[in-house]
Amino acid sequence: MRHTLSITAAVLAALALAPAAAIAMDAKSAVDAAKSAGVVGEQADGYLGFVKPSSDTALKAAVQEINDGRGALYRQAAAKNGVSVEAAGGSAYTAIVQAKLKPGDYYKPAGGGWMKK
Repeated sequence: MRHTLSITAAVLAALALAPAAAIAMDAKSAVDAAKSAGVVGEQADGYLGFVKPSSDTALKAAVQEINDGRGALYRQAAAKNGVSVEAAGGSAYTAIVQAKLKPGDYYKPAGGGWMKK
């Protein structure tokens, strides 16, 4: 439990220190719209995933951009806490992402399929 708290604290600190320009606002807007439409959702590994297949290359690029940014934060938290990147991503999902899910958002718990909140 203590390790989980340390990882979560490291991810939160990295998020607070991350420059706002690190993720383009158009990528965030595109992903937010796709989340509202039920096309994109949050996964238990801390990354975004496609609930429904999409051929929209701009949306795929936006999801990849955000996932790349999250991956960098998870690598930092993992290195600081001596855990795997996967553990850091999972901890961020449990501590941060789940709390921010809104009614109607899709999420994919570990070992499960897509669910709607």
